[in-house]
Amino acid sequence: MPPTVQRWTGHEARALREAKRVSQVDFAAELGVSERMIVRWEKEGEKIIPRPINQQGLDTVLAAASVEIQTRFAEMIGLTSPPAPAQDPGVPSEQPAAHEPEPDNPVGDEDQVRHPIDGKLMTLVPAGVYFSGESNEPAYVPAFYIDVFPTTNMDYARFVSATDYKPPEHWENGEMPTDLANHPVVFVTWHDANAYAQWSAKGLPSSQQWEKAARGTRGDIYPWGSQRTPAKCNCREGGHRKTTPVDCYASGVSPYGVYDMCGNTWDWCSTESAPGRYELKGSAFTSPFLRCAPSTFNDASADMLDDDTGFRCVTPAETMRALLNVKGHQPRTR
Repeated sequence: MPPTVQRWTGHEARALREAKRVSQVDFAAELGVSERMIVRWEKEGEKIIPRPINQQGLDTVLAAASVEIQTRFAEMIGLTSPPAPAQDPGVPSEQPAAHEPEPDNPVGDEDQVRHPIDGKLMTLVPAGVYFSGESNEPAYVPAFYIDVFPTTNMDYARFVSATDYKPPEHWENGEMPTDLANHPVVFVTWHDANAYAQWSAKGLPSSQQWEKAARGTRGDIYPWGSQRTPAKCNCREGGHRKTTPVDCYASGVSPYGVYDMCGNTWDWCSTESAPGRYELKGSAFTSPFLRCAPSTFNDASADMLDDDTGFRCVTPAETMRALLNVKGHQPRTR
């Protein structure tokens, strides 16, 4: 088991950073806090106690560290017994700082995998803190994988064929429109989206999972940064007045390489806003750019279906590892 810290102060935080042998910049990025906060912790030492959400983040970073780092940390804070090998905590493992991706692309190609059931490309969103909602409150989210692209008509057709589930109402004679194969499926209720998620051994994302995958950890307003750029997504200002292929807006991808987190179609989430109502994220081609910020709140009845509403799925990192091991593959996570 890793060493246990009953209450983190700036002293223990500095010891962990030094045990990891990373810079204040890299340590701040891993925790999802500002470099200035790390400097303050280390300056004030035992006089400062990080907020509970950051205490949790420090716990996670320590649990995910290698045994060598945990041993160094234990010695630095005066624990005499070195830790035994830690159990897999279900979060990404330690990676040397020299191999960390660039800040605007924190997840690389090695963190993308094909889901063994529905075959969709998914990408890792590492555990950690991000800035949530319009007020940018820090929120901790465990590691998970999210579909790189929304669920397409082709994806949904495979689900319909495998389960004999009812097709969307705009499919003529129940057949997928071939010219829309790579467009997001629409006219699906929350119940339809959830049925697909259950069939594929996934789930619908919580609103926090969705928002973190869209915004990253730096508090940017949009997936690509904080610049107001309607051209990077399929919103009302673009004039398309319909869905576009899910891989169309490469310049608007999120820090994790996820497409269509602004515009094209609203995504159903698993977060219930009121009895029988669920949150929607991302805006759509029918929405003005003003509604495109991933922090924007929207919800609808679980029975609602429209031409601008679809979904994508997520799965916890530990579930993905288990699925891939059963299928004889090795997950590629950091």
